[in-house]
Amino acid sequence: MKIIEIERALAHLSRNDKVLSTLIKNNGICNLPTHKKYFIALLRAIIGQQLSLKAADSINRKFLAYFDNSPDPDSILSAKDETLRSLGLSKAKVKYVKDLALKVKEGEVKLKNFSKKRDEEIIEELTKVKGVGVWTAQMFLIFTLGRPDVLPVDDLGIRKAIMLNYGLKNLPSGEEIKRLAKKNGWSPFSTIASLYLWKSLDTNFETILK
Repeated sequence: MKIIEIERALAHLSRNDKVLSTLIKNNGICNLPTHKKYFIALLRAIIGQQLSLKAADSINRKFLAYFDNSPDPDSILSAKDETLRSLGLSKAKVKYVKDLALKVKEGEVKLKNFSKKRDEEIIEELTKVKGVGVWTAQMFLIFTLGRPDVLPVDDLGIRKAIMLNYGLKNLPSGEEIKRLAKKNGWSPFSTIASLYLWKSLDTNFETILK
């Protein structure tokens, strides 16, 4: 996002939410860079599921290096399952990355015009891929496309950060998070609110879909 958009978002959130205002003051400006390597971003997202950031980064480095940092659908589909397993992928993730490659190759998932599509359309299209759920699609919207108003209510980090920062006794449900966001006027900058909530946990969110 452009710095002027970030500043507008910070002013909006600080004005409407005292908790976020404090987090913003304590952490300064958190930028949200975007990039257009959509296929690689999705591969990284699939490979990194249910892994620590350190483990995910290690496997992604091996995976990308094997394909000379330029994996494409054909090269992934032609790679043997055993080879991909040797790079650190589980049996399930081998199926997932190949399903992504196949759907992109056959045009069922069209990455070319993603930047012109609405958030809901992108989520609907990405969740056609095996192993890609709403959360993964939302991370793509945030960390690859830089969409400003994404609220990942099922993200454990977001739930934990809200519990700690807003003085709740238990992890909030998705509906509770939506009500909190509405009450405190996060929209149209829910993504930026999420970044500061992650930051409050010292989460290195910049590496999630780099």
